[in-house]
Amino acid sequence: MPALGVAWDGTGYGPDGTIWGGEFFRVNAENVQRVAHLRPFRLPGGDKAVKEPRRAALGLLFELYGEAAFEMEHLPPLREMPPVEMITLRGMLQRQFNSPLTSSVGRLFDVVAALVNLRQQMHFEGQAAMELEFAMAGFNTEARYHLPLFSGPGAFVVDWSLMIHDILADVNGGVSVPEISAKFHNALAESIVDVAKKTGLVRVALSGGCFQNGYLTERVHHRGRFADGNLVARGLFHA
Repeated sequence: MPALGVAWDGTGYGPDGTIWGGEFFRVNAENVQRVAHLRPFRLPGGDKAVKEPRRAALGLLFELYGEAAFEMEHLPPLREMPPVEMITLRGMLQRQFNSPLTSSVGRLFDVVAALVNLRQQMHFEGQAAMELEFAMAGFNTEARYHLPLFSGPGAFVVDWSLMIHDILADVNGGVSVPEISAKFHNALAESIVDVAKKTGLVRVALSGGCFQNGYLTERVHHRGRFADGNLVARGLFHA
């Protein structure tokens, strides 16, 4: 029986030459087919952006708003960035130089952590994501942001654009970091259920570093059970 393999991590090299890490695969005994992925955005500076969530945030904002992103100096990632560095990164993104595309959920965690001003630079891999998870300790809500699916070339695309609009509105409106984090985590879990329903794959295997996040993994189990009695979420944890 085929299964939906969900591979969410920080960095993985995709056969299309982009950085993967937010992928959904149809898996059976004969083959593996990519059926959905996170909407890509650019990482200005490549490997350096992996260590600096503010760079990932700038790349995503540029994907969403174009040149207008550089005028959003009130946002924490831009406010924290030296002017000379901003000029350099702007040129990279405009020319698509040393700014690889990524569909990584791990990098999306970095973006959100930077937007809420939890972490702009990291000392170790996964630090921003961990702090975003820990920030919501004790906060409970069923509310979530929306991550709609749309049909892309050969696969569904999980589109973060509406969620980012809403997160920015919440940041500007003074909504607490724990609430924003919880709604973000809930949105990610719901996107897995949505892809499972859309593809008709009711057995789900979770893989990748993002699922070391206890809340996210438990939330997928919870939503899988209540969204469809046949949906089984199995956690496969990787160090």
